[in-house]
Amino acid sequence: MKADICCQQTQGGEMGSENIKADANDSRCVLFNTHSEDHRCVVILTVKRATGTFSLAGCVFMLFVIWLLRRYHSLAQMILSLTVAAFFDSLAYVMGESHPEGSLCDFQAWWLTYFDWSALAWVCLITLNLYFNLVREMSTSKYEIVYHVMAWGVPLVMASLPLLKGSYGPAGAWCWITDDHVAWRFGIWYVPLFTLILLMICCYARIICVANNRMQSWLGTFNPERERRKVSLAEEIKPLKWYPSVYLLVSIFPLINRLHNGLYPQDPSFSLTLLHVLSAPLHGLANAFVFGLDRDWWSLLSPTGMQLALQSRLCDRTHIGEYHAGTVRYTQADLVELSDDEEEEDNGNTLFYAPHMTLKERGP
Repeated sequence: MKADICCQQTQGGEMGSENIKADANDSRCVLFNTHSEDHRCVVILTVKRATGTFSLAGCVFMLFVIWLLRRYHSLAQMILSLTVAAFFDSLAYVMGESHPEGSLCDFQAWWLTYFDWSALAWVCLITLNLYFNLVREMSTSKYEIVYHVMAWGVPLVMASLPLLKGSYGPAGAWCWITDDHVAWRFGIWYVPLFTLILLMICCYARIICVANNRMQSWLGTFNPERERRKVSLAEEIKPLKWYPSVYLLVSIFPLINRLHNGLYPQDPSFSLTLLHVLSAPLHGLANAFVFGLDRDWWSLLSPTGMQLALQSRLCDRTHIGEYHAGTVRYTQADLVELSDDEEEEDNGNTLFYAPHMTLKERGP
């Protein structure tokens, strides 16, 4: 009844105040094209902030563990970069409310697109790195700079294209590509996303197949280091193979909702929007979940392991310096001390002995 009154043209002071209130609320939340105080807007924005906060907490946990345990090998560095991208991506979901069209909205849309793409790029590169190491048996340390250029450079291009075309604006619970540019939504994000997820699933299937065959067979001269590396890589595959599946799960409902938005732009669905905001911001938390599947990490995070790691990080003040050899001079302990001039000139080491001291003979 209240919504009907607000939609009518009235001249009374009370009804005029209702219209002003409705207009203010409309500028605050434009999710469902309504002029009334709609509780659905509050629910959507609250859920968005909550899921974004959970993702931030997951990213902070991963960063803390990597720092604490000093995991600096190549794969851990890639996971670290993925976590950083997911962290900044989650920040956008925690930011404020739904912004009206303008520069701030465009910035949020660009920010989301860039770090969504960056997180996806790092997942793809982790998969590619495992493929090169295990299937092709190639060393990928020389590709580190190339990985960073791809993971941070390609998203910059993909996020800037809609900005140059003016396609960013209010798009539901946050700013992104508007409903008037549905083709850009699928061309920039959803089609590449699901294509890459499918390719990663196929790649992991190949990696697992090769790993199992090599673990069950023995060919050629036995090389302990090579065999140890095979076992190590096989253990790394176990948790990492879930990355494509997790990304698939958190992307299904956003895809369905965007399809509905494209077909019915003037009639958004509350249930689909709710599922969208429940899943889309969870990339950081999903990465933390996959991160926690690695048993090696948890074995080091026992109370004793945490205490030792913290002591090593915070209390270890060991300083390793360079030893400079000098001349050695022997003198009796009861001799008069050297003068100051002699001490300044003497740069060697002095060993003191007493005449009555004897060395004990050592046995054979």
